[in-house]
Amino acid sequence: MTHPFLDLPPLSAERFAAIEDAVARLLDTRQDVLVTQGEALLPLEGAIRAAAGPGTVALNVITGPYGQTFGNWLRDAGATVHDVSVPFHTAVTAEQIREAFAAHPEIDFVSLVHAEAATGNTNPVAEIGEAVREQGALFYLDAVASVGAEPVLPDAWGVDLCVIGAQKAMGGPAGVSAISVSERAWARMAANPKAPRRSYLSLLDWKERWIDAGRKALPHAPAQLEMLALEACLERIESAGPATVMARHRSAALASRAGAVALGGGLAPYVHEERDAAPVATTLRVPSGVVASELVARALESDPALPLAAGGGALAKEMIRVNHYGPDATPGAVLGSLAALGAALAEKGTQVDPVAARRAVESAWRQTPVAFS
Repeated sequence: MTHPFLDLPPLSAERFAAIEDAVARLLDTRQDVLVTQGEALLPLEGAIRAAAGPGTVALNVITGPYGQTFGNWLRDAGATVHDVSVPFHTAVTAEQIREAFAAHPEIDFVSLVHAEAATGNTNPVAEIGEAVREQGALFYLDAVASVGAEPVLPDAWGVDLCVIGAQKAMGGPAGVSAISVSERAWARMAANPKAPRRSYLSLLDWKERWIDAGRKALPHAPAQLEMLALEACLERIESAGPATVMARHRSAALASRAGAVALGGGLAPYVHEERDAAPVATTLRVPSGVVASELVARALESDPALPLAAGGGALAKEMIRVNHYGPDATPGAVLGSLAALGAALAEKGTQVDPVAARRAVESAWRQTPVAFS
């Protein structure tokens, strides 16, 4: 018995390298790119532990739960950490970053999440990158949620360590991820005696055994199916054009915000300002007296495939996420999600206007570069 997913020839080093090159084209970067064999938490943690140690003074920006995680990793690695936290319904500013530098001029490492899908906000990385360059600090960026939904440009923004994952806006697999690494970042890792070696977290091992060796022989067996899926999603983005894919996500975000406001019933965008809202997902605040997780569960009874989820942890009571990313960055996914939420609210005796919501979605989508279809 044969199966197309099982009876495949081994993935060659040449093909593996070609997939890395496709990632580099997506990021428009000349930095080294590694496709790492695991979910994005692997290079996210590996990069921090490689580049930060007891002598590091880090500025860690918290605009959601992942920023909190990075601060924990930095402290565990022995770094001195100064946190800049902002409310999860907003974004950090370059001015806040400069103020932190002024207060702590010894800062030499900055960690930032581009878009927090969990809270629905996105940060102005280009402006922040200018501030980081002025300081001369190493710049670490989590672009897992943002890549494919909005521009991610490590070279133009001065990002030294940029981690992406394919499972959200790229519409690809979760089992592999990638990181671009600047020469400055490699030098910082090489100088860090605490950087992981002979470890699955070790980026330096990959550099020595793969990049420095000319990408001729893979250090270990690759995750074959995930690599082929990553290759396919990169080809799909290249074929459609990254600008088209990003415009589709932007349309979905604008339509979700406009539709939720028009629907009424007390739903409101969780991220107050449109400029701070991430194109990858839209978060909504539920009305007083309604539990978000219960409302989502009821909405999903009508269609379990809808891209709806309640917020994580304490946010499960107050926040709904419309995860309009990848294949769900469509008018149908947005309309279906709002219709199901409207029906669930109506069951609670709340007055909603699904017709107005539909009109708002259609109007918002038509005002963007992607045609409503």
